[in-house]
This record gives sequence, structure tokens and C-alpha cells, in this order.
Amino acid sequence: MDPKSATLIWQADGSPRSTRFDDPYFSASGGLAEARHVFLAGNDLPRRFSTGFHIAELGFGTGLNLLAAWQAWRQSGTGGPLRFTSFEAYPLSRSEMEKALALWPELSSLAAPLLAAWPTCQLTLPSLQFELITGDARLSLPEWQGKADAWFLDGFSPQKNPEMWSSALMHSVAAHTAQAGTFATYTAAGHVRRALESAGFSVTRGSGFGRKRHMSSGVLTS
Repeated sequence: MDPKSATLIWQADGSPRSTRFDDPYFSASGGLAEARHVFLAGNDLPRRFSTGFHIAELGFGTGLNLLAAWQAWRQSGTGGPLRFTSFEAYPLSRSEMEKALALWPELSSLAAPLLAAWPTCQLTLPSLQFELITGDARLSLPEWQGKADAWFLDGFSPQKNPEMWSSALMHSVAAHTAQAGTFATYTAAGHVRRALESAGFSVTRGSGFGRKRHMSSGVLTS
């Protein structure tokens, strides 16, 4: 097994599940709807979109969150490209991403250039500037020179992938967030919320998606 590659199985509904972390890549009850509820609405998007807006993400997975954000950006009519940086330790293969994203035909025109370029870590289009940073985010994020206006915190479950939710990494997220920048995540785990608060975010617990009762979002205040 390649330690740098994703390992997954396909569930009965056609969605992928990580065997490394024993956790699904997205909600079986509607991954795209979940991305829109948690990561877009949780960051007050697309209302906050503006020229040069930068989204950063922990956990690229299948690329679904990127495509949901890019679709919203194009529909918003905001000028220039959306800037999107994602950190991923275990990238999927092109064929795995293609199979997963085929569940949403409405995204096929956006998925096509991403898949055609994969596994290239950069993609520059008139409406998108995308960069994938591979490897352990605990090492790569502190070295990153960017600052995000919004964060999608989408690592696997804190119970099964605790390294992705450590206090040190949440402080790195805050250090790479623009003034009054935001985050959103599907988890409402107490230790994650406390780590984000300690890092300088004002954290709110909101209604989760599907069977998940709660989620978290917040604004950098210090």
C-alpha cells in the first residue's frame, strides 16, 4: 500500500469510503447538498464573494467542495477567478475521482478540466485558480504563504483522524486566515471547537446536515 495514496472501497450507493480512516468521503444522504449547507452556507457564501476571494481547505477528498464552490462562484457573477487552495495527504487517483464525481452530472462541465489536469497540483482558468498541496498539513500549512478568506475544514472524523484536528493545526489555520475570515466544518466536537476558540475564532454551533445534529462555523476575531 502506497502510504501517500488514498485507500477506499465503494459503498452500495456508489459513494467512496476511506479504508485508512474507516470514514465516508461525503454524506450518503447527499454529498453536494451537504457541501452547500456546511461549507458554503457555513461561510456565508456566495454572499461574501468578492474579487480575489480565497478559499482554503483541509482535506481535498474527491474535489466535491471545490466544484460546489466554483459553481457558486460562476453563478454569482463575481469578476476574476476564485482562488482555492487545498491540503491533502492522501490524494485519490484520477479514476477514483471521476467515479465519485460522476454521482453529480450537474457538475460534469466543471469536473472535466480538473480531471483532465489531474494529478497536476495547479489549475489556472479564467474563473478558477486552484492549487493542491500534498502531504501532511501539519508540516505544509505553517510554511504556506497565503491567507484565506474562508476555510473548509473537511478532514475525516476527529475520532478517526485526530491529527487533522489538533490544537496546533487549528492555530495554523487561524494564522493563515485573513482579517474577519471565517471557517466552517461538519463537526461540532467539543475539543475542536475549543481549539478554534483558543486560536482566535468566535465559534458558533449550528444545525448540521442530514443525520448530523450540529456543525460549527466561526469568524476570526483576534
